[in-house]
Amino acid sequence: MAMPQNSTRENGFCFAQPLDFSHPSPHGGEAGRPLGTAREGDGCSTPLSNGISSSGAPSPSGSCAEPLCAPSPAQDETPLEEGIKYVSAEGEELACGWGGFTPSCLQLCNTSKGVLFFLCVASFLQGMTVNGFINTVITSIERRFDLRSYQSGLIASSYDIAACVCLTFVSYFGGNGHKPRWLGWGVLLMGLGSLLFALPHFTTGPYEARSAAQVGVCGGNQSLPCSQAASSLSGYRFVFMLGQFLHGMGATPLYTLGVTYLDENVKTNYSPVYIAVFYTAAILGPAAGYLVGGMFLNIYTEIGRETDMAPENTLWVGAWWIGFLGAGAASLLISIPILGYPQRLPGSQRYIVMRVSEAHQLKDGSHKKASDPDFGKTVKDLPRSVLLLLKNPTFIFLCLAGATEATLIAGMSTFGPKFLESQFSLSASEAATFFGYLVVPAGGGGTFLGGFLVNKFKLRCSGIIKLCLLCTVSSLLAIFIFFIHCPNMPMAGVTQMYDGSALPGGHLNLTAACNAQCGCLQDTYSPVCGTDGIMYYSPCHAGCKSVSVNLRNGKKVYQECSCVDKALLPGSGKAEAGKCTSSCAKKPLLLCFIFVVILFTFLSSIPALTATLRCVSDRQRSFALGIQWIVVRTLGGIPGPIAFGSMIDKSCLLWQDQCGEQGSCYIYQNSAMSRYTLVAGLVYKVLGTTFFIVACLLYKPPPPESAPGSLDASENGTSDLQEHKPSLPAEEDI
Repeated sequence: MAMPQNSTRENGFCFAQPLDFSHPSPHGGEAGRPLGTAREGDGCSTPLSNGISSSGAPSPSGSCAEPLCAPSPAQDETPLEEGIKYVSAEGEELACGWGGFTPSCLQLCNTSKGVLFFLCVASFLQGMTVNGFINTVITSIERRFDLRSYQSGLIASSYDIAACVCLTFVSYFGGNGHKPRWLGWGVLLMGLGSLLFALPHFTTGPYEARSAAQVGVCGGNQSLPCSQAASSLSGYRFVFMLGQFLHGMGATPLYTLGVTYLDENVKTNYSPVYIAVFYTAAILGPAAGYLVGGMFLNIYTEIGRETDMAPENTLWVGAWWIGFLGAGAASLLISIPILGYPQRLPGSQRYIVMRVSEAHQLKDGSHKKASDPDFGKTVKDLPRSVLLLLKNPTFIFLCLAGATEATLIAGMSTFGPKFLESQFSLSASEAATFFGYLVVPAGGGGTFLGGFLVNKFKLRCSGIIKLCLLCTVSSLLAIFIFFIHCPNMPMAGVTQMYDGSALPGGHLNLTAACNAQCGCLQDTYSPVCGTDGIMYYSPCHAGCKSVSVNLRNGKKVYQECSCVDKALLPGSGKAEAGKCTSSCAKKPLLLCFIFVVILFTFLSSIPALTATLRCVSDRQRSFALGIQWIVVRTLGGIPGPIAFGSMIDKSCLLWQDQCGEQGSCYIYQNSAMSRYTLVAGLVYKVLGTTFFIVACLLYKPPPPESAPGSLDASENGTSDLQEHKPSLPAEEDI
């Protein structure tokens, strides 16, 4: 097949010869003639570049949906054979399949909507596994394999470390390669990582609780021996780290190459909607991970073995591994159809030809280098690609703005449940479920709405950045809600003395006359709520001597509690396991404004991503997303939880004591927690607002005369750029 020589210019593609599509195609009558030849009656008469006929109508979207040039009568009358194949201008097949196996039934999925479906499933599985299951089961893994907090933190960070290591390589070479193959192998790696993460459950012996004795009541505490030597099971942390590393490697193509593959194969003004749907699936994944993972944790880890422990027991380990097995198997299955997609979808060439460049214009004109078809195909072009992006101030400040937003998102996702747990006196599972109910409509809805607004108003790059700025300012104003807080529930010996008086100098005093004979230990934290409305550190610290079970709700009820005030309700010296219920009147207001903060934070995510894709040249899009993800992870995703965590820890009232070492925080001072959250939120939101303002001011769009006719102008009656209609190419350019 004779291939033409493409003459690429700044204003689009100008073909010196007709593109010959003489290979057979399964569609039977549309692709047996050269690209640019028309059927009889199509109305195309003069072969002009970029699909514009002599009548001035952009042809690909009207009656000339397929042709770009005038018909050749001899070829148009040639009978076409069955089993013809689509091929692109470079000669690769455009049929969906694996090698020579391309059955016609698979071609029904060979569309942009088919790709979107499979990529959404992949992003859903990634979010459910990495941001859902991992965060849900981390406490169970620590307990089961005797891990310390810093070791489990390293397991969580392995994902981001792997992503940062692979991003440059994957986005640069994958961006100029066969994207679906990179995506398919990446999803396959994710599946292997999930299966590897579940492996330690099957290679260790059955879980045995170290002590089955009843602990907690007065005189019944038993001290568990402190083991300074690390358990042999702690070595499994390296298996978990390797599993997370594979998760990070596999997810790298998903959010760089996956986004650009969608963007390249749909119309420009539909791209934000497709990307928004893709990211919405990624946000719904963690919510499903929290809910499903929480259900699995109510199942004992050794399925089939009976135990007298309940899930409320501090020694309980749930079936943390089931979710990873299911997600791993699903990832392996979903990678198969993704691997079968072609490098470009049939019909996408016309979107590439008609695409209007909105890349930032550099003063020295060096941005034109990226228009070279051979640019970026070798390693020697890597430094030039990086330099071009570094010289693009709009791209740089969009990356910095994304990093500030990523810091807030990472901080909120990590410590949002903890904030709700402390403010409203909830259990950890209740707080996680509550937070999930906030994130699904606010995060998912905001992500989709952001893409919808860009599409609805057909915003240009500068307009998109202004929309991001508006969203950031709105969430900045909503953050001031953290000026208010819910008061701490009274807790004997922690927030007040046992007699109700204030603690002298703010020092803890868990011992009183009513529990002095009980020999209570501080390493057994199991809060109970007395009938006097006061919380106690444990049943022992409340002076309780016996225990029973409430048949209505299954909770333990402790009786004969000498520290519980019997003057309010005579004969009612009882306490129920768990925290006292908060009756904070500010709860609805706090929840409403937290919803607004999450909504507007996610509302700017897809517009910011779209602006990033548009402010760089087409050939640098995948690489630009890779560089942006590196900046976002190194400056936002990785340090975000650390920054938020260190500020929230300053508000801790009661620390865990692990054999003389400080552990996690049991109780926070709500007023201080709100104050520090407000400070952190304001700092990052002000920085994000500043970066979006600078990006908007420094953006320099291309001149109108350099943009070819827009495909969307013919379909929507208006230009996607809202600009004057550009003139047709000169005759010598054809």
